[in-house]
Amino acid sequence: MVGGAVRDAILGRTREYWDLDFVIPSDAVKVARAIAKHYQAGFVLLDAERKIARVVFPQATADFAQQEGNSIETDLHRRDFTINAIAYNPHTQEIIDPLQGCADLQQGLLRMISPANLKDDPLRLMRAYRQAAQLSFKIEPTTQATICALASSITTVAAERVRTEIGYLLASPQGTPWLANAGKDGLLTDLFKNATGESFEKLAAVDTAAAILAPQFGTELQQYVRDTVKTTWLGIAKLACLVHPHPEVAEIELQELTYSRAEIRAVMTALKLFPQLKSSNKSIREQYLLFLEAGNVFPTIVLLAVAQDTLVEAISGDKSLLVYSPLVSRYLNPDDLVAHPTQLVSGKDLMVTLKIPASPVVGELLTEIAIAQAEGKIATAEAAIEFARQILEN
Repeated sequence: MVGGAVRDAILGRTREYWDLDFVIPSDAVKVARAIAKHYQAGFVLLDAERKIARVVFPQATADFAQQEGNSIETDLHRRDFTINAIAYNPHTQEIIDPLQGCADLQQGLLRMISPANLKDDPLRLMRAYRQAAQLSFKIEPTTQATICALASSITTVAAERVRTEIGYLLASPQGTPWLANAGKDGLLTDLFKNATGESFEKLAAVDTAAAILAPQFGTELQQYVRDTVKTTWLGIAKLACLVHPHPEVAEIELQELTYSRAEIRAVMTALKLFPQLKSSNKSIREQYLLFLEAGNVFPTIVLLAVAQDTLVEAISGDKSLLVYSPLVSRYLNPDDLVAHPTQLVSGKDLMVTLKIPASPVVGELLTEIAIAQAEGKIATAEAAIEFARQILEN
């Protein structure tokens, strides 16, 4: 057994989902296939050429890789950092640590095995910051200097792989200072071309704002954009800090980084709407249209607005939140007809009753009906139909 599972076991770190890695001298794929068959588990061939396969259990994955070189020690010397180059032999209970990874674990240090190993797979450069954040470790100075020297080679890595590492850093406050470090060290220069020193200050302000908003939106901000998209709403707010402030430019940046349509749309909506929150004395119509456009991005929009206030205007987050509390109260009230309208009539009802064809007019009528309902002017389906009839006649 090698890699993260061994490292975490030595550190006493527990996890709900096991992610195990095994190195086998020969027949790694054959062994993995046999294990999958025996336990009726899933089997995935990850790399036919390098002979790596995965067995998928309900609460674990186990990767089986063919040993590189003539011995386990040779294999370990080809890895990224010393703390990940520790092996455990379950048959003899022996810890195999040719690179003194255990000593670095005790000191809380992330140390490269060699510059060549980092150059072989430049994703390891970004992985250093992610692992330092996850483990609360420091990056050893020579390792950090090497990362700075090799920073430009990150552009040779597939965007999807880099995005995964960035995702870990976006997801928690522990990742924020390491994202800032990655920016200073040149790793993000070609990924987020419009990010500045101020952008990284905004990340910290977002974390502060998230703590202030925890009573209202704590759970929502930690949820994923979608089940299939593993970026949290907190992560969306931080992405919005790193891209160009104009939504159309940000869209192009995020497309190049292969973010999903749902993530890109969420960032664009947040960038567009958070400056609009501050304008006071919004009419019911304006509030309704704001909520309609914001949808479930609303908590992220408030988060960005509070973060911006604390950063730019140097006012406390609690005071800033007061400015938005009327809108927040509406959003948190599921019965509020401005933030959460209920449909009195459908588009089909309007077309049949008023004898009008399917067209954009139907959608416009539904919007006007919803606003009139929120304003307390109508409350029944019959009143809604009559209201729509008057609009058409006028």
